[in-house]
Amino acid sequence: MTNLKDESRSNDARDASVARVDTKLEIVVIPVSDVDRAKGFYERLAWRLDADFASGDDFRVIQFTPPGSGCSVIFGKNVTAAAPGSAQGLYLIVSDIEAARDELLGRGVAVSEVFHSDGVYAGTDQPYLFGRRRVSGPDAEHGSYRSFASFSDPDGNGWLFQEITTRLPGRIDSATTAFASAGDLASAFRRAEAAHGEHEKRTGGQRDENWPDWYAAYMVAEQAGTELPQ
Repeated sequence: MTNLKDESRSNDARDASVARVDTKLEIVVIPVSDVDRAKGFYERLAWRLDADFASGDDFRVIQFTPPGSGCSVIFGKNVTAAAPGSAQGLYLIVSDIEAARDELLGRGVAVSEVFHSDGVYAGTDQPYLFGRRRVSGPDAEHGSYRSFASFSDPDGNGWLFQEITTRLPGRIDSATTAFASAGDLASAFRRAEAAHGEHEKRTGGQRDENWPDWYAAYMVAEQAGTELPQ
C-alpha cells in the first residue's frame, strides 16, 4: 500500500529540485520580409550581431542582442510562419529613457516622443500598454515603469522603451545585485547621490563618513524593490 505522506514528501522534493533550475528567456523571434533590410536596421541600433548563418537558399537566421540584454532576437528566412511586422509590444527596459531616445535619434532612427499612460484601459493609442491612452511627456512624478517611447523596424514590428529605475518587490533576487552595463551602474550612482544629498540635509548638513555603505544599501534596495534607506 502506498504511503501518501511519503509520496507527498517525494513530490515536494522533486518540486523543490525543479524550482532551483534557472529558466532564462533566451530568444525572441521577429518576422521580417526583407532579411538584409532588417539586418541593416538592427545594425543601425548598434545591437551586437551574434550570428548570420545560411544553409542554401531556403534558410537564413540572424541573431542580434540589445546592449546589456540577456535575451536576443532572431529573424531570417524560414525561421517563423508569423506575418512580417506582427511582433508588437516588444519591451526594451532602460534606466534613462531620454538618453535612450536621444541615442536612437542620433543614429537616424525615428522614435516617438517620451510619453506616459493615463492608466485608462480604453482607447487605441497604444494597445500594448497597461493603460491604452498616451499622454505627452514623461510621468509627472518620474515613477518607475511609467514612462515610454516607441519605435518600429522597417516591417512594423513594434518596440517600446520603458524606463525602470526601481523594481517592484519580488522582481529581483534581493541577494543578487547586478547591472547590465556601465551606464546603468552610473545612473544608479546618480540616483543614490541625489537621495544621499537629501539624507545629509535631514542630518543637519553634516558630511556622512559612511556614505559608501549608504550608497551600497540604497542601490541594492532600489534594484530589489525593497524599502529604501532614509
